[in-house]
Amino acid sequence: MIKGLLLLLTAGKFGKLLLSSGSMLLSVAVYGWMFGWPYAVGIVALLFAHEMGHYLAARSKGLEVGLPTFIPFVGAWVALKQMPRDAETEAYIGLAGPLIGSLAALGVYWIARDQHSPWLYAVAYAGFMLNLFNLIPLSPFDGGRITAVLSPRIWLLGVPMLIALFFHRPSPLLILMAVLAAPQVMKALRHDSTTEEAKAYYGSASAETRFTYAVLYLGLAAFLALMCDQLHRSLPRASF
Repeated sequence: MIKGLLLLLTAGKFGKLLLSSGSMLLSVAVYGWMFGWPYAVGIVALLFAHEMGHYLAARSKGLEVGLPTFIPFVGAWVALKQMPRDAETEAYIGLAGPLIGSLAALGVYWIARDQHSPWLYAVAYAGFMLNLFNLIPLSPFDGGRITAVLSPRIWLLGVPMLIALFFHRPSPLLILMAVLAAPQVMKALRHDSTTEEAKAYYGSASAETRFTYAVLYLGLAAFLALMCDQLHRSLPRASF
């Protein structure tokens, strides 16, 4: 019976839907047990919005992509079954997640302000913070995927950011991300923009495209930093 259930969960589109929804419900259950159900539902909904941004962007580019999968305290992701054909496509998909996720968090913030709801303020703050965290300019963070359209060498700026964040707030998740990022750091160190492979993948974007992504990336990062700071100042005065 157990074997049959496992086959059902892993086979076909229905199985993929069950896996995605099941992992989402598991995250809600874990977060609900620790932080309360309203907060749990809110934060998982914002994670879902973020990942659906990636999903829809990838689909719009004609790429095969899996439904979001959730793991408590790790987050969520969508698995690309086809690699982007160039850095511009990768940046487009990478930006869509934090952009949609930030808009969703902004919507929660507006509702919280209208309803004077402390727990919704907390959900909005977590949403802004998670999307800002994802903009660290180092692959596999979304920020690394966005800034790759400028140059993979920008990933080297993400290394001190990740180290500083670990010393500020140590977390096993940051260690995991550092392990995943290590091969990308080596790739950035060895990057040679003169090779045919690099020209095909990173050199196809126009100067206008690079400038556009740089403005969008910096603008979104600045907006999220300001919102995090504003909510951080107001949350201590809220009574839960």
